[in-house]
Amino acid sequence: MTEVDEQAGVDAGAADAGASGPVIELVGVRKEFGDFVAVDRVELSIRRGEFFSLLGPSGCGKTTLLKMIAGFEQPTSGQVLLEDEDVSGTPPHRRNVNTVFQQYALFPHMSVFENVAFGLRAKKVDKVDVRRRSTEMLEVVRLAEFANRRPPQLSGGQQQRVALARALVNLPSALLLDEPLAALDLKLREAMQLELKRIQREVGITFVFVTHDQGEALTMSDRIAVMSEGVVEQIGTPEEIYHRPASLFVAGFIGSANLLPGTVSGHDGDDTVVDLECGVTVRACGVHPPVVGAPASIMIRPERLRVTSADGGDGRSLEGTVRDVIFQGAVVRIQLVLADGTEVVTLVDPDDDLPFLRPGSPVYVCWNPGAVYLLAGRPVRPGANSTDIDQVEAAL
Repeated sequence: MTEVDEQAGVDAGAADAGASGPVIELVGVRKEFGDFVAVDRVELSIRRGEFFSLLGPSGCGKTTLLKMIAGFEQPTSGQVLLEDEDVSGTPPHRRNVNTVFQQYALFPHMSVFENVAFGLRAKKVDKVDVRRRSTEMLEVVRLAEFANRRPPQLSGGQQQRVALARALVNLPSALLLDEPLAALDLKLREAMQLELKRIQREVGITFVFVTHDQGEALTMSDRIAVMSEGVVEQIGTPEEIYHRPASLFVAGFIGSANLLPGTVSGHDGDDTVVDLECGVTVRACGVHPPVVGAPASIMIRPERLRVTSADGGDGRSLEGTVRDVIFQGAVVRIQLVLADGTEVVTLVDPDDDLPFLRPGSPVYVCWNPGAVYLLAGRPVRPGANSTDIDQVEAAL
């Protein structure tokens, strides 16, 4: 068994047992730049062997949070704990974490092997161990055959894997990644998402990944912390974040959602009855049903709506007019307009035979019980969150 495998086994066992506590813990962390509060009272724990993502729009504080974990910034107040030790004032080179940035900062005059081995040699590791560990790590990232090449001779994805190998070969407590996929084109970025997750599982080291790309976070993460304006809005698994958002911001930021405002008019068992502003009364599920008369909104994901030519008559439908039919390959995107002008988006299979789906046609969108999720408050812009360019640009 190699040293990398041994470390992965130790990390996996500790994670299963839960005996060693979190690898990284932030306790009431706050960061101020003059009068500006970049991060405000953040509390979170990152587990051993976990792929943890910090997700949010530009300027939300996620990179500042990562820099405080790395030691490049110190918190104004609060504690950063690494392996149960307070490292809030410890310089970066004395923290057992490594960071991979958007710019990989590889040494162009060195070979791939020499780049990976650089940190071990700086630590005066025995030459035999340097060669063994560096070779093993290049095998993990599938670049052993490129050991003698130099970084300029590699593709962007290969250079990124070299940077990962160099950061991981020292077996840090955690690897911190600041939007490392941002410079790659779409196809390569999607492939690297899966490759990153594979590498993380194989080495068993905690990854803390910063991104503004919801798809990246959903694809790779064990858990996600969604941030907005320096505050953590929600921490949960990708499934929890997507299907049970804690706030209107999370619902609108993660994926595509139809957000329809209304007022709570009653309760029916576990469901809350909501009178929507578009004139329809619906039932919604939610964790904490608000009191009667409280402002509320419902969230319906586009993929949970189906289009019909007739009202189902069960109180689980909305009437609208087709505005646009857009073929997107795997799905057909339908944009509807309700009677009050609110836009709603749904998705249908290209193989579905729906001859009535033409711009200007009256249709109904229906849903199954449990598809409507209740949220407190009202959205800034009702309806689909992915049809207004100003709203999308503001989110990113």
